[in-house]
This record gives sequence, C-alpha cells and structure tokens, in this order.
Amino acid sequence: MEKRKETHQFKTEINQLMNIIIHSLYSHPEIFLRELLSNASDALDKLRFKSQLDTGILGEDTEFKIRIKADPEKRTLEISDNGIGMTYEEVVENIGTIAKSGTAGFLSAIGAAEKNGVIAPELIGQFGVGFYSSFIVAEKVTLITRAAGSEKGTKWESSGDGAYTIEEIEKPSRGTSVILKLRQTGEDEQDFTKEWVIRSVVKKHSDFVAYPIVMDVQKTRPVPDKDGKPDKDKTETVIEEETLNSMKAIWARDKSEVSEEAYNEFYSHISHDWNPPLARLHLKLEGTTEYSALLYIPSRMPFNFFTPERKHGIHLYSKRVFIMEDCTDLMPPYLGFVKGVVDAPDLNLNVSREILQHNTLVKNIRKNLVKKLLELLAGLEKEKYEQFFGEFGHVFKAGISADFENKDKIAALLRYRSTKSDGSWTSLGEYVQRMQPDQKEIYYITGENKTMLANSPHLERLKEKDCEVLLMSDPIDEWVVRDLQKFEEKTFKSAETGDLDLGAVDDKKKGEYGALFDYIKSSLEDRIKEVKPSTHLKDSLACLSGDAYDMSVFMEKVLRAGGQEVSPTKRVLELNMDHPLLVKIKDIFEKDREAQVLKDYVGLLYDMAVIAEGGKVENPSRFSKMIGDLLVHSLAGRNSVERE
Repeated sequence: MEKRKETHQFKTEINQLMNIIIHSLYSHPEIFLRELLSNASDALDKLRFKSQLDTGILGEDTEFKIRIKADPEKRTLEISDNGIGMTYEEVVENIGTIAKSGTAGFLSAIGAAEKNGVIAPELIGQFGVGFYSSFIVAEKVTLITRAAGSEKGTKWESSGDGAYTIEEIEKPSRGTSVILKLRQTGEDEQDFTKEWVIRSVVKKHSDFVAYPIVMDVQKTRPVPDKDGKPDKDKTETVIEEETLNSMKAIWARDKSEVSEEAYNEFYSHISHDWNPPLARLHLKLEGTTEYSALLYIPSRMPFNFFTPERKHGIHLYSKRVFIMEDCTDLMPPYLGFVKGVVDAPDLNLNVSREILQHNTLVKNIRKNLVKKLLELLAGLEKEKYEQFFGEFGHVFKAGISADFENKDKIAALLRYRSTKSDGSWTSLGEYVQRMQPDQKEIYYITGENKTMLANSPHLERLKEKDCEVLLMSDPIDEWVVRDLQKFEEKTFKSAETGDLDLGAVDDKKKGEYGALFDYIKSSLEDRIKEVKPSTHLKDSLACLSGDAYDMSVFMEKVLRAGGQEVSPTKRVLELNMDHPLLVKIKDIFEKDREAQVLKDYVGLLYDMAVIAEGGKVENPSRFSKMIGDLLVHSLAGRNSVERE
C-alpha cells in the first residue's frame, strides 16, 4: 500500500507567527527546550493516565522517560519521549495547521505585549505554539511520531520557509522525536549541543518534570586492576546515561525545604508564565480529608484567559501519579486564574470527570482550598492586593453570585473607585466608615466610563450632601449589587434610579409646574413615562432616571451586547425647578401653549437629559441647530444690554 506524502504551504498568519518567534524572542532562545520538554512530559502524562484504563497499551515499553541527544558535529539536537504519540491526522491538526494553537490570539497578544511591556516568552506556552519556538534556534525541524496502539508512524518536516511536508513512515516504537538542525551560533550565543548548556537549561526550567530527562554523557573513570579495585593511574572514557532533573514533587516537600527560586521555577513550568507569581499557597492537610496543594495567583491576567481553548483548572495527582491537568471541579470559575497542583492520595486513579463532579473528597478539597485562598487574598499587603484586583477583579466579582457560602468574605475583598477615593481603590468597609452620620444606604452608579460616572448630573445632590458614591464600571457590577443587596446591614442604592430622599420636594413649586410637566409628558409620551421634579439635580437642567426597580441603562447595554433582546425601558424625565431655563420655558408655556419654540424646547430638554447620561440624540442636526439658535439669542441679548 502506497504511503501518504503531502507538501503544504503555511497560511499567512503562520508565516507571521514564525517570523515573530524567530525575530522577537531571540533574547530568550532557551525557551524552546523548556517547551519541547513540557510537550514530552504532557505526552507521557496522557499515556500514563490512559494505561490505567488500558493496561495493554504500554506493551513491554513500561519505563517512561524523555531523552535528549546532541550531536555537535552534525549540529543536531533531538528530544524524544515514549509517550502517547500522534497519528497522521493528529499531526495535521495539532502541528501542520496549528488548528488548535490560537495563532490569531497569539499575534494579537504579541502586539498588546509590546505596548504593555510584558515579557513575550510567556505567550509561547499560553497560546500552545510552543513547538514552533524550535525555530528560534533551528534552521530545520523534523518531527517523527507514532501513536500508542498505531502501526504507522508520521514524519513532519519544515525549514520555516513557508512550507512543510508530512508523510507516513515506519517507526518501530510509540512516542515522538523532535530533531532540530541547529543554526550556527555566534560568539556570545548559547550552543545547545554542549552538555553544560543543556544541563543548566534543564535544571533551571524543567527540574520538576515528573519523568526522568536523560542524556548520554561522557565520563572518565578508573580502570579496575586484576583484583577488581580502581587503578588511579589508569582511566577509561565511557558513555553513561544520566538523569538531568531531580523529579522531586515540590508540593510534597516541606515549605522550609523549598527556595523562592524553586517555587517560581515550578510556577513557570506549570503555567508557561515567565512573570513571577503574585502569591502562593502551599499546604498539606492530614486527617479525614488528606491532600497536598501548591497553588499560585499569577501577577498578570493571561492573554488567552477568555478564549475557548484556555484550560481552566488545577493539575490533579494521586500519590504523585498524574490524573488530569484541568480539573475544573477543584476550583470555582471566579478563581479560574489560579494555577497549581493538588495531590489527593485517597483518590482513585481511574476517576473520570463525571465521577469527580459528585465525589465527596473532591468537594471537601475544593471547599478548603477556596477558604484558604480567600484568607490568602485577605492577608496580602495593600499594594499587592490592589495589583491583584486590578488584574482579576472583574473575574473575582462573579463569586458574589456564584458562591453564596463565601459571599460575605468575597464582598469584604471587593474594591471600587468612588467620588472620594481620588482615583484609588476603596473597600466597602472603608466606604461604610466614611458614611455621613444620617446616611442609611450605600450609593452607587453604574456605567461604562468612570470619568463620566464621576461627573454624572445624577450625583449633584449627593455631592452637595457630601455623600460618597461608588463608581461601578464593570458589566458584572450590575449582578454584584443585585445579589449582594447589603453590606454590614447597609442597603445598596442606585444613584440613578428611584428618589434619593435627600430632602422634601417643594410642593408649592411642584404645583406651579404641574401643567407644564403634564404638557411635556404628553409631548414625549412615546419616550418617557413620567415628568417630575428632580431629587438628583442641583445645577443641571434635566436628567433621565428610572423607578426603583427598573433596569438600568447600563444593564440594558450589557444584555444587548450579549445578544439578548431587551425592550427599551421608558424613563422618568427629571427637571430642575430651580434652573433659570426651565423658568423661561414655563413663561413661554403660560403665554402661548401652541408656540413652536415651546415644542422645540421640550425636545431640547429630552436631548440634554440623554446626553447627560452618555447617550446619543436621535436628531443631532436639529439639536445642534437649536443650541446654535440659543447662543445667538443669548449673545444678541448681551450685546443689546452693552449698547444700553
């Protein structure tokens, strides 16, 4: 039967990807070895787990290992494993087309990283394009693989010049080998065919890999004499296989035995993030529920956090045997950014994801981990915690709605900007301490832009009373206040819906404006449901508000952005009875209710209220003309006064 062989051209974005990798990451060439060793470790993890269910899949090859072979003369470096391997179709899917590597996301993130000053190497692992980091040091890359249980092997090869070949081959054993034809090195560049270079990179980046990373090394040893004793005067050169990594399960060691550097290197190993973590939790629990855990809180939000390909969850082990890498049942989604490992010795190795969902042990571990993580966050220094909240706050807030048991603890950890915080974060507890003596509610306002919120006309009366207002600009905040409702017995109160009850409305003046308000309501009945004296405004003329239980404008926008159909809620038009322009409009109304200018002014009042909350007027041309006319009349009146 004729073997398949195909030649393909890389897509435009793949060429762009490799160009970025080769030219942007040249200052960190060693990351290619970290990535290839990590891939090999993953392949062994998958085979090891599969062998728990299918004991015959290993055959006679039961000793898992990763082998490095360097040839200085040919300038080649080979990294091979006896793991799960890949079929022809899997190579096409995972290597040939990078169908699952998030290339577009990677390219976008690289651009963002250049603006934000993020260390670019972390993106390699996060976006699953680690295999292609080989082209940092190689002029040609050859991959030879055979899937466990398959009879045929597959060879993939590319020089990074825009094309690759893929073909069926004979391969005697399962596993994968990646063979790099290395570029010539410059005077100050690392030579990855040298033993000491390979040793140092493995020790630095891959010491915690759970499988032996071996390499044949040349050693000199004494030659035994006739009695079998070493003869110090005679030596011989031998080649011996040596394991380069310690394979120590760092999470099983005592905290006092682990250095800061070792903790950070292990974090890099499991997260592919070169930035140091913000905080960590290392604990060992013994008793009814026994487990070890080493968890990390990253210092930055991963670029691919919200992509479908991102893996959320903790690496799960049982007695140091790998079970799965993305155990979502161990960590709630609002803590989905946490990285780390959990080792539960009492967990069955053959446990499935479906069983985990109902496993009492896993539920207890999750409960304890969440408790410990919340305590860790509460104990962080102010600067560190604000760094955390700035990165992950919009994800963390979801815990208010999702975790009823810990709602109060999460609420205490929430942070917001406010009208009194001068751009800094403030906690709900700090807000309550600063409340006015007679203030009974926690005031807040929601919207897209903090600056616009801080200057909203809805806050004028609150500012006059020296009441602080929380500025909530995350979409999730609408659900936070809905589900939290109270904090320290203080009810949340929207500054843009319902009456503020900051002072009684002048009933006499309200009666004087009653007829005008009825006229305005009838003129705008298709857009508003009521016109009333404002409890929000002090200096501005008009604003739109809602009834106490109406959906906010921001909530409507959020739902529509999510694809939901939302019927527009008719708003309440609030008018400032002390504003001189409203006094003038009242005079016109009382003299001639049919005047065209009166109708124009009614439309102007509504448009001004829409603009005040950041909305868009329906007829910008008419609005602009009316403002122009008002300015002309105002200037004409001023000139007349000056001439007199």
